[in-house]
Amino acid sequence: MLDRYFEQPFDQSASLQHQIQERLIQAILDGAVSPVDPLPSSRAFATALNVSRNTISIVYERLHQDGFITAKPRRGYFIDENFVREKLNVAPPRRKIGTGTVPDFDRFLPHRFTALPNIDKRSDWRRFPYPFIYGQVGRDETSVARWRDCLRRAGTSRHVGTWADDLVDSDDPLLLEQISRRVLPQRGFRADADELLITVGAQNAIWMIANLFLSPEREIHIEDPGYVDARNIFAAQGARIVPVPVDRKGMKPDQNLAHADMVYLTPGHQSPTNITMPMERRLAMLQAASDYDFLILEDDYEHELNFVGAQHPTLKALDGTGRVIHVGSLTKPLFPGIRLGFVAADRAVIHELRHLRRLMYRHPSALAQRAMALFLSEGHYDAHIRRHRRSMADKWREMLREIDRNLPDCEATMTTGGSGVWVSLPEGVEAAAVKAEAETRGVLVEDGTPHYLRTDAPRNRLRLGFGAIDLAKIAPGIAELKAAIASVRGL
Repeated sequence: MLDRYFEQPFDQSASLQHQIQERLIQAILDGAVSPVDPLPSSRAFATALNVSRNTISIVYERLHQDGFITAKPRRGYFIDENFVREKLNVAPPRRKIGTGTVPDFDRFLPHRFTALPNIDKRSDWRRFPYPFIYGQVGRDETSVARWRDCLRRAGTSRHVGTWADDLVDSDDPLLLEQISRRVLPQRGFRADADELLITVGAQNAIWMIANLFLSPEREIHIEDPGYVDARNIFAAQGARIVPVPVDRKGMKPDQNLAHADMVYLTPGHQSPTNITMPMERRLAMLQAASDYDFLILEDDYEHELNFVGAQHPTLKALDGTGRVIHVGSLTKPLFPGIRLGFVAADRAVIHELRHLRRLMYRHPSALAQRAMALFLSEGHYDAHIRRHRRSMADKWREMLREIDRNLPDCEATMTTGGSGVWVSLPEGVEAAAVKAEAETRGVLVEDGTPHYLRTDAPRNRLRLGFGAIDLAKIAPGIAELKAAIASVRGL
């Protein structure tokens, strides 16, 4: 009965004990182990699996401690009778209620999120030799080891009291302190604990802010081209969305903003062009917010990736009125999958957001919060950002050099940093066609068309991310992209 659970070979990079234990538990839960017959002896089982007898003995002892099996003198291990009585799995009912067709779920859906235009994000990007994708980063093994250590120590008895209980609507006070002391000063400001909220990433923060402030009666102005997921979040609230074209300095703060209730901006590195908003325009935007009485949602996109000149203070740092709601990510430049972000805003805003978050998921993982607090307090985060910035600066220079050398008919938007390059293809060459052809050559690029909301948007824009690709792969990858463009043009 157990044979089918052990047909697949073991993963040699993972613990044998854990793999055997997982498969045995699955067999027990599936009812594949008879409660009246003993499990194989440790010697026989070890021989059958070609592992050490000690490995099987440890697995059996763990299952015994967890109440799955019990030891009977001179007879071996059996399924524990208490476990059989308390087994959580429920057998499927022999008869189900209801006849007729499957419900037409479209009739019940007030919103169709699948109808919103989205960027094609491939989950299998690692199998491509030249992944010029956005939103992923290369793995820093030093930071992996240090994060693993912080996560391990966060789980010890010294810290267990900070995460084992339900925090209700609170956040880890040590993490709030570290954000205020170490993260925010790099953006030009500080905040008290009641002016900060931890979120499951920056995008989650944007969703909550939109949920709090936007409705069909509210108007939000966004950059065009802009961040697609943010635009879709605003659309999900039914808000009136006004696209504002960006120039080489970002969004213009003119009288067209007079009817806005909120303006969404990525001034650090505009998404997707990576343009940095200069100081004079930042000041003008804040003045417009005061003159026209609107709020600013500042998405501090890739603040740490500035490679040329001095870093500008954020809009939040320059704001003397509290109109700016600042959103940032803690983990995007580190490990995007951890999903930790924050909101810095006026106390009244944070108070409402905290109550809204309680209704959604109460709080982000308290264990992850404590691990991040340790990672910050011990200087690992600052050290990672320095290494990351140096690595990304090298890639940025290589990208611009290879685009200039290999793609003379294309124009790369000049920026001072970021993790992507916004490229204009020759007139008449569609980005979607180039993207498809490039994939056949092992090159992943991003079609820029979905970033635009206006109907007369250009269709010849590409975004080339370089956070995930190795430095040595950039030159051959751009050469393959050149061949893909030539193929689409029939050259």
